[in-house]
Amino acid sequence: MSERPTEPRQKRTGLTSTGARKAAAKSNRTRAREFALQALYQHLVGRNEATAIDLFTRDLAGFHKADAAHYDALLHGCVEGAEGLDALITPVLDRTLAEVSPIEHAVMWIGVYELQHCLDVPWRVVLNECIELAKEFGGTDGHKYINGVLGSLAPKLRPDEVQADSAARNIPKPD
Repeated sequence: MSERPTEPRQKRTGLTSTGARKAAAKSNRTRAREFALQALYQHLVGRNEATAIDLFTRDLAGFHKADAAHYDALLHGCVEGAEGLDALITPVLDRTLAEVSPIEHAVMWIGVYELQHCLDVPWRVVLNECIELAKEFGGTDGHKYINGVLGSLAPKLRPDEVQADSAARNIPKPD
């Protein structure tokens, strides 16, 4: 019996064994989203005031590496606009909002808020970042649910950008 030489596995730099991004590979905006998610979770579960949550969150380890302005916009924008965000999210759900986990609920808030107010962030980046948040903090298949919900809202919230992106992807390649 001949043995095949085994080649060493290539390391996937920037990713953990589960496929999540390593802390060193995260941008300051990604970190801001993570801290905002934790803060919004506290708001949804504990009904804590945004100001108290904000003070607590800014003291957490690693916050200094986050984009504080983006975090602030996400936390306060989502809390203040919660009713409007939920009004956009609810029609595309296949269950009641009460049946959605607080993590997925908070991730959807972040996604819808960014689609509406952070026009400097491309819509595909918003979806990808929210999927990554759900993979890292949510339930087993929560990221798939997030992808479906935000994917159905993106054409409504960013119609021109989504349409232009779709048209660019369907351009036939020259021979």
